[in-house]
Amino acid sequence: MAVIEVDRLHKRYGDTVAVHDVSFSVEEGEIFGILGPNGAGKTTTVECLSGLRPADGGRVSVLGLDPGRDRDELRQVLGVQLQESGLPEKMEVREALDLFASFYRRPADPAELLDRLGLTDKARCRYKKLSGGQQQRLAIALAMIGGPRVVILDELTTGLDPHARRAAWDLVERIRDDGVTVLLVTHFMEEAERLCDRVALIDSGRVVAVDTPAGLARQAGESQRMRFRPSAPLDEDVLRALPEVTGLSWHGPQIEISGTGDLVGAVTSLLARRHIIAADLRVEQASLDDAFIALTGHATPDAVS
Repeated sequence: MAVIEVDRLHKRYGDTVAVHDVSFSVEEGEIFGILGPNGAGKTTTVECLSGLRPADGGRVSVLGLDPGRDRDELRQVLGVQLQESGLPEKMEVREALDLFASFYRRPADPAELLDRLGLTDKARCRYKKLSGGQQQRLAIALAMIGGPRVVILDELTTGLDPHARRAAWDLVERIRDDGVTVLLVTHFMEEAERLCDRVALIDSGRVVAVDTPAGLARQAGESQRMRFRPSAPLDEDVLRALPEVTGLSWHGPQIEISGTGDLVGAVTSLLARRHIIAADLRVEQASLDDAFIALTGHATPDAVS
């Protein structure tokens, strides 16, 4: 069942088209990623979805509600963490949660949220005293305080160190495990590959492709590479004869093999029959980085952010 449906969404600012006929749907219970470089139209898209910005064209439905016409009802079932959201510096953590809880008919228990997000000991701490990771956890708590069925997380981990980023990823997965559908906006390839069931690649206001991370990677080509140091002399002609192998080269004592299909299975089976061990084995397959370059023709979001 689709809980979000976007059909030919269009938004412009003066002469600039920010979102050009964007279409995608999000299924119940999945983590759906909107992936693209800064300025691609990702935030404008989710602002139209959440009713914060009117669309100039197209149709948007969230849980059967129109974000423009049904804005008040939508806010009771949709949680939003925006990229540029912030709180007054002197506001305390528990104070913020209590304030936001008052906006909803059936809010979650603030104390329980603080405990789940590891913020109980920061309940009386002022916002300006929180670390970047703690501020992001509070942003998630505020997005979840209304007990939403769908939550939008916009550039959740921007500016966080690697440890805090991975802690935030764990929280996103826990939200999904609780039955909440997650729409995740990001420009980090690793984040999308780790978290998302499906991804919409957006570039220059247009949807380039929608698929699973693995499916998008396959669109970049089936090529694989494996590199290892054989434990005994190896006849490379035998390897070249495998139908999966398309290329072979030596780098000192290491051999690099490229190919398609079940390349790894074919090569390792051959080695096993000859009692040869593939030491220091490394396998590289097409990734979201490769897919973005193949589908857009320019650098990945991480490189241009």
